[in-house]
Amino acid sequence: MDQETQELRKAGLKVTHPRMRILQVFEEAEERHLTAEDIYKRLLAHQEDIGLATVYRVLTQFEAAGIVMKHNFEGGQAVYELDRGKHHDHMIDVDSGKVIEFISEEIERLQHEIAERHGYVIEDHSLVLYVRPKKKGR
Repeated sequence: MDQETQELRKAGLKVTHPRMRILQVFEEAEERHLTAEDIYKRLLAHQEDIGLATVYRVLTQFEAAGIVMKHNFEGGQAVYELDRGKHHDHMIDVDSGKVIEFISEEIERLQHEIAERHGYVIEDHSLVLYVRPKKKGR
């Protein structure tokens, strides 16, 4: 609980029970990308009396404070992940909806080279690849 308290205070947020519990859900989850509904269901499973509207409100506050990042991948619900400061990109399995994180120094280098070639500097970016499992024999 101490880590969550420090994280909330560092972000300038008052330490409340819903904020603490939602932060704990992220830190305890095996998956890094959760929907508001995923979080709500996990809270219900632990007999927490925190409503879905509160979950959305806290996630909005966390996003504004830089605690979580919100992703709106095509064709799916918004998902949230803890912002741990390390840039990564995503692949979305179009059949299952699974989110796969990856880091590629080569892709990062190429993006900067392309921006430079066109007279720009990258301020921020997001790369999402929509993928499907390879069929055997392809």
